[in-house]
Amino acid sequence: MIDEPLPSAVAWAPADAERILLAADERELGTLRLLLATLDAKARGTVFVEVGSSGDIVPLVAPPRFEVRFLVRDRGQDLGRAVDAWCEEWLTYGECPAVYAWVAGRGPARVLTAD
Repeated sequence: MIDEPLPSAVAWAPADAERILLAADERELGTLRLLLATLDAKARGTVFVEVGSSGDIVPLVAPPRFEVRFLVRDRGQDLGRAVDAWCEEWLTYGECPAVYAWVAGRGPARVLTAD
């Protein structure tokens, strides 16, 4: 757990989500670190961080069952496309896990379902 409170503008309540998605650009690295620090070691999910160049990639500590992916703008990688592809993969009809997503700049976080 963290001792530092989350910024007041951050809505964060992943509750019983089976999968968690965190996505932001380099301006939100501090918030991403705080959010990751609140997660239990059993949490599972993906973090996307969009950065300007490969020189902007910094270590990011995440639970063992999390994948951290840095997207590099000068290589044509884009946060929006990565989030859309992730949602397509995990939010399929049928047996869809409970997914919680926090995406900076795209409104408040919420539980996502395939419905």
